[in-house]
Amino acid sequence: MAKQKKNSPNLAGESSPTRKKHRKTRKNVLIFVTLLLTFCAIAALMQQRKTLQQAAAQPVDAILVLGGSIKREMYVTKLAKQHPEIPILISQGSEAPCVWLLFERDNAPMQGVWLEQCADSTFGNFKFACPILERWDARHVKVITSPRHLPRAKWLAQIILGAKGIWVEMELVEEQGVPGNREFWLKTLVDVTRSALWAIAAQFYTPHCTQVQPLTAVDMEQWEREGFQCEHQAGL
Repeated sequence: MAKQKKNSPNLAGESSPTRKKHRKTRKNVLIFVTLLLTFCAIAALMQQRKTLQQAAAQPVDAILVLGGSIKREMYVTKLAKQHPEIPILISQGSEAPCVWLLFERDNAPMQGVWLEQCADSTFGNFKFACPILERWDARHVKVITSPRHLPRAKWLAQIILGAKGIWVEMELVEEQGVPGNREFWLKTLVDVTRSALWAIAAQFYTPHCTQVQPLTAVDMEQWEREGFQCEHQAGL
């Protein structure tokens, strides 16, 4: 007489509801922590309200150029000529020799112009620019970007720089052609959320960028030996 086989338990089937429950729990915890930290970031901004109001009444004391089209650097050379006393930080912009040539061609002062090459995103622009602006004791910063970069760039600036008591005003430069990155609401939501979290973390931790140099220190002879290429619309 043949032995009747016992039905072995389906371990994967039995554990599936448990795994789903754990995933749901982790998701809920993550959402709760994110909302809590976002609330804390908003509270920190509210505490800076008086400081920001005072900063808004002060004249612009620093200019931050977000990397993108070389049109932005072309525009900032004019600002450098009009206000040579205001320091300029170009965050992950065009290649250093291209910026150098623009300033030389437009006879714009290079002193006080700095290049930061650590950022790899809009979030990174403000993350690495903020400590530099703080060292400059900047309180009212003009941010140069393009209309296509809004509203994400403005919101990130207001959160990350605002948490440090730095007032932001945007100045927009029209650009030609198709933008290198497209704005999506999901991308904006993700960046705003992590900026809120970073606004809290930045109260205890300061990122350090090792790739910052003054424009006057750009070695044009070395760049010419190695070769470089600038955007055609710069006309260099």
